[in-house]
Amino acid sequence: MKVKIGYILSTLMLCFNLTAKAQVTVEQMVDSIGILIGEQAHLSLKVTFPQGSRLQWPNLKERQYVTPGVEIVDIAKPDTIGKEGNSLQVERVYTITSFDERLYAIPALTVKVNGKPYQGANSALKVITVSVDTLHPNQFYPPKDVQDNPFKWSEWAPFFWLSILIVVLGLAGGYLYIRLRENKPIITKIRIVRHVPPHQRALNAIEKIKADHMQTSENQKAYYTKLTNTLRMYIQERFNFNAMEMTSDQIIEHLQQVGDQKMIDELRELFQTADLVKFAKYSTLLNENDLNLVNAVNFIDQTKQEGQNVEERIVPQLSDDEIRERHSRLTIKTLLYGIGILMGALLIYVIYNIYMLLG
Repeated sequence: MKVKIGYILSTLMLCFNLTAKAQVTVEQMVDSIGILIGEQAHLSLKVTFPQGSRLQWPNLKERQYVTPGVEIVDIAKPDTIGKEGNSLQVERVYTITSFDERLYAIPALTVKVNGKPYQGANSALKVITVSVDTLHPNQFYPPKDVQDNPFKWSEWAPFFWLSILIVVLGLAGGYLYIRLRENKPIITKIRIVRHVPPHQRALNAIEKIKADHMQTSENQKAYYTKLTNTLRMYIQERFNFNAMEMTSDQIIEHLQQVGDQKMIDELRELFQTADLVKFAKYSTLLNENDLNLVNAVNFIDQTKQEGQNVEERIVPQLSDDEIRERHSRLTIKTLLYGIGILMGALLIYVIYNIYMLLG
């Protein structure tokens, strides 16, 4: 009984293997019998095998020669092109080329189904060159221009939006420029004030008295009033006390520590004479007027201060509104400079890239 069962199983397996082997077919063919040098042809390999079997393709790679002189350019992925009953038909296409003129015999490629090798038929590929008529060179035509690429919005969109941004920046810059022109700049002028020293101002006044000949005038009251007022103003500016509002004795008392006694006595005599003329209608002699004038000049020369600053820089103070307006103008100027630099950089970038796109 066991012998019969074993015989039956062996018979069934043998029949199955024979059936499977009979179902595996390999078709190998080239789509072009002949090609020009450098052209491409397609070598197709179709395998029909039982569904569920393991198929192994020839171990070929790109840039590899299927036969000496015939190079594989590309290998497509396997594609199931048919199914009938329990059989599948799968095709794989090899793109080949050659650069030598001759007739090539492409050997049958080997595939394996469940580890068993199968082959198709040999193929042929004829590679020919282009015939050149060297006797009639006028029949040759120059190469055609490179075909322009079609317009692609994806390539131009960034530069379109950048151009819109440049226009917006230009409008903003124009608005800021108009505001800058409407708001006139706040100019602070530094004034240089020239100060005449007190002694120089007093001596100038005495020179004017001399030029007007007031010391020889009959109006002695006007002469002494002018002379003593000049001295009082000089003393007030030189010694920093209010000599214009003091009596003659008070002035002399303040000046006791300034110079020698002789100078103070001469000044006291000048003030006393002036008081007599102005208030007691005292009449002086001509030489007495000249002497008092000389004493006044001597007092000024002996008490004057040298090395005083004769010029002063006066810087006007700005109000809070003027300070804010100045800061606003500075901000607008900074924005204008920044916008100008940014617009220039963007414009150069856009022009360069458009030039590259246009070729």
